Amino acid sequence: MATTSAATFSIGSTVSFGRRGSPPPLTKPSAARCTSQNSLASFSGLKAATSVNCDSESSFLGKESSAALRGSFARKAQKPNQSSHHGLQLQASYKVAILGAAGGIGQPLALLIKMSPLVSALNLYDIANVKGVAADLSHCNTPSQVLDFTGASELGNCLKGVNVVVIPAGVPRKPGMTRDDLFNINANIVKTLVEAVADNCPDAFIHVISNPVNSTVPIAAEVLKQKGVYDPKKLFGVTTLDVVRANTFVAEKKNLKLIDVDVPVIGGHAGITILPLLSKTKPSVRFSDEEVEQLTIRIQNAGTEVVEAKAGAGSATLSMAYAAARFVESSLRALDGDGDVYECSFVQSDLTDLPFFASRVKLGRKGIEAMIPSDLQGLSEYEEKALEALKPELKASIEKGIAFAQKQPVTA
Repeated sequence: MATTSAATFSIGSTVSFGRRGSPPPLTKPSAARCTSQNSLASFSGLKAATSVNCDSESSFLGKESSAALRGSFARKAQKPNQSSHHGLQLQASYKVAILGAAGGIGQPLALLIKMSPLVSALNLYDIANVKGVAADLSHCNTPSQVLDFTGASELGNCLKGVNVVVIPAGVPRKPGMTRDDLFNINANIVKTLVEAVADNCPDAFIHVISNPVNSTVPIAAEVLKQKGVYDPKKLFGVTTLDVVRANTFVAEKKNLKLIDVDVPVIGGHAGITILPLLSKTKPSVRFSDEEVEQLTIRIQNAGTEVVEAKAGAGSATLSMAYAAARFVESSLRALDGDGDVYECSFVQSDLTDLPFFASRVKLGRKGIEAMIPSDLQGLSEYEEKALEALKPELKASIEKGIAFAQKQPVTA
């Protein structure tokens, strides 16, 4: 990119840089706008001027994480003996693989991850049609190198040395289809892919998107156990979309600034197992009993809302890609040493009597650093009843996944 360009342009899901006086971008930056009096000397190094202003607007990350992002910039600012007009040094140093990159979720997810300033390599895998996706994305002038891998024979090479693996592979829901209807198809897909992860990048963070997450995450855990490489701190069911929806719907309902809203969502990732804790909403806000019930039901059925709106043409692909990109970015920030990264995720858990449970967790370089048990304390009467009601269904889904994996020996 020529250094004389005057247009503001976006780099990554966390930052956009531009010259002062430039026209505003067509869309808001994801987390912060950083402006400089000088144009960038080099895009590849993500270099900027000493003076950096970060204004939170809309974000993958939310208000608290945006503050942490600004702190991260400050920590990485120039040292006294460095050149005076290159102050911000972000190193793109992480390798991400998307398994199912040519699909409805995979393509927009790949685009969003390609925008991350923390990604140095983006490996795209699918059984077909991935070469064109990779060629298309490779033209985007962001630091990560894009490589394509097609078919089972190339899966191993796709995964070698990867830090974060994202699995959106599988068939989408269609009208009238429940997440459980997807089980027989997607269970085998997830099993096969996780076997390859175990063989080629056992230390990677594994993000499972393929539905039904309530069953596919236990399947992944069993496969990793059979391979002898299971680390419960690094296996995540991506339930971020439930949080994204809860935040959006609450902000709309209460006329709040979206970046300020944070609603923890616990339980699982299907129907009544999705439990938004509206009583724990930040900022604190009052809901009538009717509002609580309406919002909870809408958040639980939001996937069906999209399936029906698309009238057979697909499921929630764009919002899912956005939510998954937020979780990937949070994982990368944690790997990069940010000490203030929290997300809700479906993980192995001891917070309830269920072996897996979605709740807020703190992420660090080695995966989950801590559960947040306080989220389950002081629940409203409605939430207490809903929590007890969801447990039998979630338990059955977990057991179904475990039984499937135990009956299907892993390949050597």
